[in-house]
Amino acid sequence: MPAIPPKPWPTGLSDQLEPLVIRVLAPNPSPYTYTGTQTYVVGQEDGPDCAVIDPGPNDPAHINAIEGAIGERALRAIMCTHTHRDHSPAAAPLAERTGAPIVGCAPLVLQSDLPRADESFDTTYAPDRVLEDGEAMRGTGWTLTAVATPGHTSNHLCYALEESGALFTGDHVMGWSTSVVIPPDGDMGDYMASLEKLQAREDRVYHSAHGAAIEKPRQLVRGMIGHRRQRENQIVRLLGERARTAGEFIPDMYKGLDERLIAAAEMSVTAHLIDLEKRGAVSLDGDVWRTA
Repeated sequence: MPAIPPKPWPTGLSDQLEPLVIRVLAPNPSPYTYTGTQTYVVGQEDGPDCAVIDPGPNDPAHINAIEGAIGERALRAIMCTHTHRDHSPAAAPLAERTGAPIVGCAPLVLQSDLPRADESFDTTYAPDRVLEDGEAMRGTGWTLTAVATPGHTSNHLCYALEESGALFTGDHVMGWSTSVVIPPDGDMGDYMASLEKLQAREDRVYHSAHGAAIEKPRQLVRGMIGHRRQRENQIVRLLGERARTAGEFIPDMYKGLDERLIAAAEMSVTAHLIDLEKRGAVSLDGDVWRTA
């Protein structure tokens, strides 16, 4: 996993990325959020209204910074890509302050004792309207269309800014690392299908929730698909040598891995194995995986 860059980071500042997009970085850096969650304010800078994408953690300073970026504009919608705790908890207090509706992904709370490599789910998220694939929110000079991209979570949405060709990708495609897919809600088959869906689009740039803007999105997605297929082939090859538990793949697949990331790697391997099992390529006997 890439190292977090040295400070200073633009935490709390309004950063104009393009005419219709301002970014505000939340103060929640970590090995799994990079320099923090990136909240986006979408709308004409001197226009009457705007939308907020991924308001981030419920941090008063961050919510104040979002309001500063909104300025005098009316907030038409608070839109979340998914409901991990680094993305959606600020939605409720921001809605209370502004009166704006919470619009976007469906609510999802998953209780699991499995080790995680990302944030757990936000129990406070309560949308006023859930967007289906292809549904849009509109304001003055801006249109945000929902693009359903399950995989990282089953409720994950991206948002296409029709006027500029930008796609807000949440955690599905990030500018610093590959997305974590953790069963039982994270689904590798869905994730790969969602990558293929984005590969078929012609978006100009991706603005993800963590990391830099992605200026060559189709090239990156093509590489991500290839990487996941290589991992899958590696798993099948190793199972051809002998049956093994999910944890027994790690020494062969992740040479020199930081011990803190072993649980995350095991969850990724498990996601691949479950997908292979659904396709009839492998089988599970107790906790031992073998070729079918």
